Amino acid sequence: MPRTQFAAAPPTGSELSRVSGPATNSLAQLIRQRRDPVAAARADEAAYGPVYALNMFGDQWIIASGLDAAQQILMSKDGVFASGPAWRPLNGPFFDGGLLMRDFDEHRAHRSIMQQAFGRTALTSYLTSLHTIVERHIGELPEGDLAQRNPVLMHRHLERLTMDVALEVFMGARLPREQAAQISKAIVAALQAAGAMVRVAVPGNRWWQGLRARRTLEAFLTERIPAARQQPGADLLSTLCNATDEDGAQFTDRDVVSHMIFLLVAAHDTTTGTLTNMVYNMAKYPDWQKRARARSLEMPLELGYDELAELTELDWVLKETTRLCTPIQIEPRVAVQDTEVCGYYIPKGSMVVVPTLANHQRPEIWSHPEEFDPERFSDERAEHKQHRMAWAPFGGGPHKCIGQYFAGMEIKMVLHQLLRGFEWEVPQDYIMPLDMNATPMPKDALPVTLRRR
Repeated sequence: MPRTQFAAAPPTGSELSRVSGPATNSLAQLIRQRRDPVAAARADEAAYGPVYALNMFGDQWIIASGLDAAQQILMSKDGVFASGPAWRPLNGPFFDGGLLMRDFDEHRAHRSIMQQAFGRTALTSYLTSLHTIVERHIGELPEGDLAQRNPVLMHRHLERLTMDVALEVFMGARLPREQAAQISKAIVAALQAAGAMVRVAVPGNRWWQGLRARRTLEAFLTERIPAARQQPGADLLSTLCNATDEDGAQFTDRDVVSHMIFLLVAAHDTTTGTLTNMVYNMAKYPDWQKRARARSLEMPLELGYDELAELTELDWVLKETTRLCTPIQIEPRVAVQDTEVCGYYIPKGSMVVVPTLANHQRPEIWSHPEEFDPERFSDERAEHKQHRMAWAPFGGGPHKCIGQYFAGMEIKMVLHQLLRGFEWEVPQDYIMPLDMNATPMPKDALPVTLRRR
């Protein structure tokens, strides 16, 4: 395979290695990565070493494989790696102002205020509303049978559920179905635009639709901020509008809008994808569905915060699902000064990428890494504890997902109620086709046979 040297050589006299990689054009490389990212990462690492360069989106990305590299880059204890400059070219203007786009002191200040909406007290306050929404949706699920050609398309139902959670728990607003669908469409459009290959606005293309979606979400949120400031409720929007730092400073309206757009997208899309993949895995591996159901049937329908942690088998399934199908497959950063990673020279301004999905299947950490085996997360085996970055679906370091505990709470509550009320299955030869343009989503909406128990 043709090899290209990365543009910058190490300083004269340096013992650091120079980064190299395949001389493949951006489009071909992007298609290759989306077709099978783990296989592509393994082949490139074998050919070029643990740190190598790829042509992506008209630029060069340095892929830093392995868990030690992930820890160095994501923890960024020396302040060398920044998140905002890395994500901005990928996400465009759609998520400007979100936590992911801020770094260092500014990031710490904003995260400190936002943490008030995701601490234990706040999470516990969301439980009643969350339970009510989940119970309503699970109660409305239809039955369906693949053999009778009337399957239940689970992804669509879960997408509506997570949208209602985002609107009602995050914003205290239960919208008419038509308006909720409009907001859901805008969220999906913004996310898909971030993964578009054509990254200029042409009427009707994904980038153009993403810009429209951002304006729709800005208007929707801006209209609701005055009431959230004047008559705050228990929802997340009210918390963000009224939270203060230790000096009494609050977010501006623009800050609130930017943070809420990013949170709505994350809560709606990554949570839906994880739920869908868990339903799929428990259909493909019915013994795990039975084991998780047995635990849920031992517990009450409405669970408290601490009781959610007792859903042991469901927790293992969640972890194994996000190991094999990580919601965010890569974690990019930009080096803000010359540095090194694993003995390779990284010049200032370089895009450096942690391949989280590929790291989740490293054979030196995971036994039979391609297999679905939730027990690898049991106390007896604890494969994920061999390295701090062995299992990192929520990222790591200062930019670790602030909503990870809310997401886990929501996912467990949905599956707990679904397990108690239904059984579901797919043909054993069925493999769910995934759209990998943004976060992994099923191309066929996951058709299942669904029966009430």
